[in-house]
Amino acid sequence: MLIREATVADAEGIAIVHVDSWRTTYKNIIPNDFLAKPSYHKRKASWIENISNEGNHVYVAENGDGRIVGFINGGKRAKNPVADSGDLTAIYIVEEFQGMGIGKKLLKQLFLKLEELGFHSILVEVLDGNKSRFFYEAFGAKVIKSEPIKIAGEALTLLVYEWKDTALVLDAKNVRESGGN
Repeated sequence: MLIREATVADAEGIAIVHVDSWRTTYKNIIPNDFLAKPSYHKRKASWIENISNEGNHVYVAENGDGRIVGFINGGKRAKNPVADSGDLTAIYIVEEFQGMGIGKKLLKQLFLKLEELGFHSILVEVLDGNKSRFFYEAFGAKVIKSEPIKIAGEALTLLVYEWKDTALVLDAKNVRESGGN
């Protein structure tokens, strides 16, 4: 598995992972008719913009065939008022590739970049029903805020997690350097 910085040429592969993973991740959390709305074409345009934005840092996971099977995105959101903190804004891995350590590798790559930029704590927002929150907790993130949110008319709970110390992720013994299998 290769972890590398994304280029604009990766936008289509990222869009496919994003749409497909969104549908599996949020199934039974967000109404299915809402999950059916995102299109690869619209997400591709959005990812071209995201990758081109200097403040965004996007990394992809490629399998041995060069197929993008996961990605991570982060930087500093305008709505983040915490000094010296950055944001993990998205991490998605195709369902069939989950549980293989790809998320750990992506997380480490983004955290290395955010630390290089001087961000010592990292925030991430996640819906309460999203099982990825357990992934964040396993790497030391703590819930710092809970707030109600509505998506597609559905009342949900948004959790805000924080890593106060990126070393908990960067020093994780079971996280290999990027590019490994």
